[in-house]
Amino acid sequence: MTRPGGIWQNWGRSERARPLRVERPASVEAVQRSVEAAKRNGMTLKAVGAGHSFSGIAVAPGVLLELDDLTGLIDVDRERGRVRMYAGTRLHQIPKLLAPYGLAMQNLGDIDRQSISGAISTGTHGTGARFGGIATQIVGATLVTGSGDLLTVDEANNADLLPAIAPGLGALGVLVDVTVQCVPAFVLHAVERPEPLDEVLASLEDRVSGADHFEFYWFPHTDVGLTKTNTRLPADAPRHPLPRMGRWIDEELLSNGVYRMVCATGTVVPSIVPSFSRLAVKLTGNREYTDASTGVFTQNRDVRFREMEYALPAENVRPAFEAMRALIDARGWRISFPVEVRFAASDDLWLSTAYGRESGYIAVHRYWREDPAEYFESVEQIMLDHGGRPHWGKMHTLDASILRERYPRFDDFLAVRDRLDPERRFQNPYLERVLGG
Repeated sequence: MTRPGGIWQNWGRSERARPLRVERPASVEAVQRSVEAAKRNGMTLKAVGAGHSFSGIAVAPGVLLELDDLTGLIDVDRERGRVRMYAGTRLHQIPKLLAPYGLAMQNLGDIDRQSISGAISTGTHGTGARFGGIATQIVGATLVTGSGDLLTVDEANNADLLPAIAPGLGALGVLVDVTVQCVPAFVLHAVERPEPLDEVLASLEDRVSGADHFEFYWFPHTDVGLTKTNTRLPADAPRHPLPRMGRWIDEELLSNGVYRMVCATGTVVPSIVPSFSRLAVKLTGNREYTDASTGVFTQNRDVRFREMEYALPAENVRPAFEAMRALIDARGWRISFPVEVRFAASDDLWLSTAYGRESGYIAVHRYWREDPAEYFESVEQIMLDHGGRPHWGKMHTLDASILRERYPRFDDFLAVRDRLDPERRFQNPYLERVLGG
């Protein structure tokens, strides 16, 4: 299906575009035809998922491809626990698709609205020092290259390209299917506690290494860290999920409904923010439960925000966090959104933010109606001083000249791009900035 382009906006309202036309292919062959038509007409083309990136990575000024009709399973290798699925499949759809086979994804981020291809392409990750991001779970993929050809990448075909296509930033082609290495279904025992922030920081290394999954949140203007520790258990372990009403109060009424009103009010009356933050850490983040992995990893986020996130060498997380904390106090900013700190294992994917090093992530946010520039740019400098690499799907200001210094395989990736998309069919302003022209 093809229609004239209207205004496209991402979820965080940080990016918008008016594509020349919008196409919604219902088959792999239709994707090929779209790429071939764009080539004939000298147009650029971008595939767009859920629009949950905060950077301009998915902006499509030419042809916008919606892959919402390319969803679901293609085949399942029960013996090896591998599942091939269409690239437009949303993360929140995957648990039901995998359930009949007793499988699950090894790790997830805390939001599941994205498409699987978008999550792979931008380097979406969860937390856990022994677990990589979603892209590390990809063992195969099929993409349409800039010429309209189908390219299969897996252990038997073009295996040398696998570290390039995941994450590939959407710069190498249109992903039409991916093969995910799954694990047997499991449950998580979650312990969420408010604790003195200084104690959390002092014991951070032990907490990270001693848990399957550890993260913490910090509301600026407080001295409390909201910790979350998840322990993996077999699928048949006893489950003690949160009571339905209690979960609704915590995650919908307080974390979305009341919080939305406070954020909106805080844009007009910033002085209320510190008091609310101190109240928030008293009312939330104190519970214990055991449930299916996806029900623990992910949460519903309805309050619109903008985000910047940097990956750091794990040993640099604490000093960078301390510097950021001191900066917020010194500037007197009123920040209503919490800072999030997570961790991931080292990997060998060329443009992964965890390439070649055990990594920690510091994410900062602002309510979408507030200007994040001063806060984000000041924090960004601290992250850069501590060896940071920006999340590809989050806001940042870096360009190719800086990013090349931070990724040892940067030029190898560009060589693959020259091979698969020599005419820059999948170029957009963001990719031109971060990869070069």
